[in-house]
Amino acid sequence: MFSLAKKTAIVTGAGSGIGQAVARLFAHQGAQVEVVDLKQEAAQNTVDEIIAAGGRAHANAVDVGDHAAVKMLFADIATRHPRLDILVNNAGIAHIGTLLTTQEADLDRLYRVNIKGVFNCAQAAVERMVIQGGGVVLNLCSIAAQIGLAERFAYSMTKGAVLTMTYSIAKDFIQQGIRCNCICPARVHTPFVDGYLAANYPGREQEMFEKLSAAQPIGRMAKPDEIAALAAYLCSDEAAFITGSSYPIDGGAVNLR
Repeated sequence: MFSLAKKTAIVTGAGSGIGQAVARLFAHQGAQVEVVDLKQEAAQNTVDEIIAAGGRAHANAVDVGDHAAVKMLFADIATRHPRLDILVNNAGIAHIGTLLTTQEADLDRLYRVNIKGVFNCAQAAVERMVIQGGGVVLNLCSIAAQIGLAERFAYSMTKGAVLTMTYSIAKDFIQQGIRCNCICPARVHTPFVDGYLAANYPGREQEMFEKLSAAQPIGRMAKPDEIAALAAYLCSDEAAFITGSSYPIDGGAVNLR
């Protein structure tokens, strides 16, 4: 079950964290994975891991916020693969701050990656999927789009946009055989979390890690591989009846708080 054999998948932000876990699992499930990251070295490291494990992958460096660069990237990928079956819009950046502490530059930076980046990649992918008669778009959203999180003003705004973009894409292209869903994780233990703790709580990393973990009712953060497993299901043929849906994977954070 959940085979992705003979499918081509593009995964953005796949140089680390959730995106890397998704790319590795998709390759393990048989997909040819186009690994996309802002940094070529990060993308190549993920590809090297996939190839070492017997999978197939190719590294690509692009700024997802650059519309022209994304178009060129998708055109280049089209020369290698006759079909594009799956797009996972995972690339994103975070920001901590309230309405009053968020600067205009912060808002613009998050908009460019978290909203415009999703738009750029989804548009390029759906253009191909319409022509070929189907495909799957999966967006990485967040519980920040569903509930109020302290000091996440700009980040929550962008993830709210991702949620509604998901619904719009699903609605507009259902007759063309294109499915679009999103995953809404709570806190996931990624390199970003470790970097945040090191920068803001030097010497107290373990204490704060345990505090952040306890914020989920289940008592821990999610693992990137757990998010990847849900992504693999939603992008597989077994999920063919699922579109226009938002999936919390949150350790009870939304409903059990």
